[in-house]
Parts: sequence; structure tokens; C-alpha cells
Amino acid sequence: MPTTAAPMPFAGPRLRPPCNLTSARPGPRRAGLAVVSAAAGGSPPTVLVTGAGGRTGQIVYKKLKERTDQFVGRGLVRTEESKAKIGGAADVFVGDIRDPASIAPAIDGIDALIILTSAVPKMKPGFDPSKGGRPEFYFDEGSYPEQVDWIGQKNQIDAAKSIGVKQIVLVGSMGGTDVNHPLNKIGNANILVWKRKAEQYLADSGLPYTIIRAGGLQDKDGGVRELIVGKDDEILKTETKTIARADVAEVCLQALLFEEARFKAFDLASKPEGEGVPTTDFRTLFSQLIIDSVRLLMEELKNIAVC
Repeated sequence: MPTTAAPMPFAGPRLRPPCNLTSARPGPRRAGLAVVSAAAGGSPPTVLVTGAGGRTGQIVYKKLKERTDQFVGRGLVRTEESKAKIGGAADVFVGDIRDPASIAPAIDGIDALIILTSAVPKMKPGFDPSKGGRPEFYFDEGSYPEQVDWIGQKNQIDAAKSIGVKQIVLVGSMGGTDVNHPLNKIGNANILVWKRKAEQYLADSGLPYTIIRAGGLQDKDGGVRELIVGKDDEILKTETKTIARADVAEVCLQALLFEEARFKAFDLASKPEGEGVPTTDFRTLFSQLIIDSVRLLMEELKNIAVC
């Protein structure tokens, strides 16, 4: 049985410097993963999205398959039912992220990984909204955030690193600066705590990363709102703290196209439709953010173990 209470893996959203990291001096500025492949005359990079059966994952997978000039798309789902739901193509693999061996075939040969897996709470039966009160939630045995959002994501990062993947995009959630955030109380399972621990593990891995901490997800059309990026959960203090799943999916793909998105972790939301100008310049969006302190240390230090 997983633990039901846990200390925060690290204080606040700023990723701490990785331990025992050796780095060469930075090279020249690079373009994004897909741009480099195209410029080199090679085939588009192979990109795997895990959690491809989820509501956001389905959109990412669909976008990858639509952009064959930029990407070779793959999906990873947990069940054959989920595979059938998104078309049942041969490039959709079935595997359990809690079992490293079962996800190895999906990860073999990829250039980039987009992680969209997440523990899913279930509502306890018997809730009657007409009687007031709040619904209670639980997680299936073996599917708690500790096992899915921490161990499962760690397994994905380890597998990707073992084959030399060039970039990982990880989608998390805003709210991780507050250990008492309501999301942590769902099923008493500390979901944001375990998500943030996985984020730190990715930063410590030395791999190029983009960590997207999305606001409240909405099932609305994308591409019609101005996107907002921020840090430290400051967006949660405003009225603009939601975002369409389709916009999150688009940012995942755009993060593979621009060097400005690498080694950055940020909050993501959008203005209401009709307010502001719909975001189309993603290079500028990513450029608003400073590179994480992890990256700065990697660039400044050479052959020094940092701990």
C-alpha cells in the first residue's frame, strides 16, 4: 500500500541544482529538435507521447500524426481498449509505465518523449449532489500518484535516458508550491508532491527538458486564445488560470521546435477567448522565461561534481 502522506520532495518550484553532474562548456546556440533534423536533410524525429489514451494525450498524438513533415509520431497507452480508441495503429504501443520492461519497445529508437501520464482518481459511490457536501475520491490499488506520477514517470525518464533521447517534455500541474493544495488532498495521495518529485528527477537527469505546469484543463478549441506563462504559481492568484487541452498539446509540440523551450519549467494558462491576441509566435512565448538555474549551472561548470 502506498504511503498516504509524504514530505515535499523539494521546497518551491525552482529546480535545485543536480547532484554529481559533470558538464562540458556550452556549445553554440542550437535550433529545436525537429528543425535540426530537417536542416540536416534527415528524417523527422520520432516522438513518443505516453498517456496517449487520455484526453490531452489523444490530442498530442493526433497532432503528431498530422505533421508528418515535422514528426514521426508514436503513442503509448495502458490497455488494448485505449489503443482501439485512438485508431489501433501499429505505432501505438500497449505498456504499463510501472513496469520498465513493458515500455521498452515503445521507447526504443525515439528522439523525443512527451510524458502525459497521470494518476486518475475515482469518485466513491453514493455521492448525492442534491444533499450537499463534497464527493470523496480514491485511487485503485497500485495506481496511486506515488506509483504513477513518481515511479511511472521515473521509469520513463530512465528508459529514455538509456537510449540517448534528445529531449523530454513533461506535463505537470500548477499548484505544487502549496503542500496544502486541494489536489494533494484528493484520496489523501499528495498528487502534486509526487509530480514535483518526478520533475526534479528529470532536471537531475542531465537531459534537455521542458516542464509544462498546466492550469485547469478545459475541453475547448485551441489556437484562439493568448497564452500566458509564469513561475511560482503566480498565475493561480489571477482570474486567468485555465487553459484548453488543445493549447497544452500545441505547446508540447512547439517545445520540440525551439531551443528557447529547453531547460525551462513554467506555468501555462491562457486569457479568455476574445481577450488579447491568440498566440502564434511560440519562440517569443518561450523566450519570456529565463533558463532554469539547473541549466545555468550546467553551462558554467566544467568537470566539477555539484552536490
